[in-house]
Amino acid sequence: MMDYQLTVQSMLERAEKYFPKKMVVSRTLSNVERISYRQIAQRVRRLASVLEKLGVQAGDRVGTLAWNHHRHLEAYFAIPSMGAVLHTINIRLSAEHLIYIINHAEDRVLLIDEDLLPMIEKIHDQLPTVKAYIVMGDREEAPASVLSPLYSYEGLLKEGDPAYSFTQKLDEKDPAGLCYTSATTGKPKGVVYTHRSIFLHSMVLGLKDSMAISEEDTVMYVVPMFHVNAWGMPFASTWLGSSQVLPGPKFTPKILAELIQNEQVTITAGVPTIWLGLLQELEKESYDLSSLRSIVCGGSAAPPEMIRTFEQKYKVPFCHAYGMTETSPLVTISRLKSDQQNLSDEEKLAIRAKQGMVVPGLEIRVVGEKGDVKWDGQEMGELLVRGPWIADQYDRDERSKQSFKDGWLYTGDIVTIDQEGFIKIVDRTKDLIKSGGEWISSVDLENAFMAHPEVLEAAVVAVPHPKWQERPLAFVVSKKQTSDLKEELRRFISQQFPKWWIPDEIIFLKEIPKTSVGKFLKRALREKYSDYYGQAKGNRVDAS
Repeated sequence: MMDYQLTVQSMLERAEKYFPKKMVVSRTLSNVERISYRQIAQRVRRLASVLEKLGVQAGDRVGTLAWNHHRHLEAYFAIPSMGAVLHTINIRLSAEHLIYIINHAEDRVLLIDEDLLPMIEKIHDQLPTVKAYIVMGDREEAPASVLSPLYSYEGLLKEGDPAYSFTQKLDEKDPAGLCYTSATTGKPKGVVYTHRSIFLHSMVLGLKDSMAISEEDTVMYVVPMFHVNAWGMPFASTWLGSSQVLPGPKFTPKILAELIQNEQVTITAGVPTIWLGLLQELEKESYDLSSLRSIVCGGSAAPPEMIRTFEQKYKVPFCHAYGMTETSPLVTISRLKSDQQNLSDEEKLAIRAKQGMVVPGLEIRVVGEKGDVKWDGQEMGELLVRGPWIADQYDRDERSKQSFKDGWLYTGDIVTIDQEGFIKIVDRTKDLIKSGGEWISSVDLENAFMAHPEVLEAAVVAVPHPKWQERPLAFVVSKKQTSDLKEELRRFISQQFPKWWIPDEIIFLKEIPKTSVGKFLKRALREKYSDYYGQAKGNRVDAS
C-alpha cells in the first residue's frame, strides 16, 4: 500500500476542490457573513503566508482566543497546514491559568478576537514567548492597544498570498493541535493532537453509526472551538463538504433557535446546559426545528427528561456522546442497535440516556477493584481507553504517569457496562459519594431532580458527615421556588432510589457555578459547604 500521509491540509484541499460553492455562515461582532469554501481556502492560504512572514516556523505554537466564527475556522487549517501547531485557548480561564498555558505552550503569536483583547492586555507583560498579536475583527485597522506589535487580521490578509503553497514536508505524526484540560483541580494539562489523529477522528465522525456528518448536512457546533477542537466538527465538516453555521460571540438561546430555523441546521452539538437553555426558549416562543436530524450532547450526562422533551415534544432526535480532551474527544456514542428498535419508548430512552457504545477504532476496558467488571450494567469500575486518537501523555507534564499506564488512558470516570456493551457514566472518581460504605451516584440523583418540571438545574456533591463518612448534598435552581417545593422534590426522587440515597438537605441557589466549558463546578460547592454537616444547624453556611 502507498505511504500516504494523513494530514490536515489534505482535508482543506478536498473542500476547496470539490465543494467550492458550499457556504459557511459566520456570526461576528457586527454582522453575519456568508463565505464559500473557495473563499475560505484562499483566506487560509493568505493567513498561512503572513504568519510565515511574521516568523512562524514548523513546530511553533500559535494561540487563538476566539469565538466560533470563520476567522477561527481559517486558523484551524492555516496553522497546521504550514507545519505549526494550533493552540486553542479557553477564553474563560482565569488570568493565572491563561498565563500558565500560554507560557507552557510557548506560543509565538496570538490571534485574539477584538472583544477579548482586554484579557491579554492585562497580562501581556508576563508572556515572554509571544512575539506578535493579531486582532481578529471585522475592520482592516487594528484598534489602539498596549499590545505590540498588534496587527489587524483583515489588514494582514490583504497582504497575504491566495496561492500560497502549503509545505509538502509534513509527517502525519507531526503535532497539529494543542488543547489544555479545563483544570477543575491543579494546573491545566496540555494534550497534543497529530495530523494523523485529527484525520482519523474526523473520518469516524462521518460514519453512520457515529455522527454521520456528510455533504448534505448543515452543521452548527455550539460547543466552543476552544474546547477539544469543537469536538472535531470543524475539521470533519470542512473535509466532508458540509455547510457550516458558526454562532459567534455571546450567543443566546434565542439566537441559536433563530439560526437553526433560518439556516435549516441539520446537526448541532453542545453541552447539556446549552440545551437546557434552548428548551427554556422554546417554552417562550415557537420556532421551526424540523430541519434538525440530530442534537449531539456531551461534556456531562444529559438528563433523560431533557432527551424525552426534545424527542417527544419537539420531535428532534437527541444523541448522547462521551469523550474528553485526552480522547480528541469522541469515545462512545449512544445509538440503538437494529435489534433494539422494537423496545418500548421507555426502554429505548433508558438505553439512549447512557453514553453508548465505543466507536470503531478504539478499545475500552472497565476495571474495578478486582479487575475487569462484569457486563451486567451494575458493577462499577474506571473506564480505560486506547486507540489512534487517544493521547499517550500530557505535553511536557510529569502528571502523565498518573493517567497513562500500560498503554491505556485511565479516564477517571466511573462507569457501568451492560450486556450490549453500552457504558453509563456513574460519576467522576472525585464526585462519587461513599456513604456508610456504599456508593451513591451524584449523576443519577442530578438527573432525577432535573426530571421535575420546576427544576432548571441540579447538582449533588459529597459532603463529609460525622457518622456516615459522606452524605449527598443537593443544590437546585428552580423556576419559581415555593415553600413546599423542597418536600415535593424529596418525595419525587424517593420513588426512584433507596432511602439512604436521598440527600438530607436540598439547598436552593440562583445559579449553580460552572466551569469554563459549561459543566457544573462541583469543586466550588464542595469547598463552600465542606463543613455543612459539622456545623450547628443555626450556624450553617448561607445558601445565597
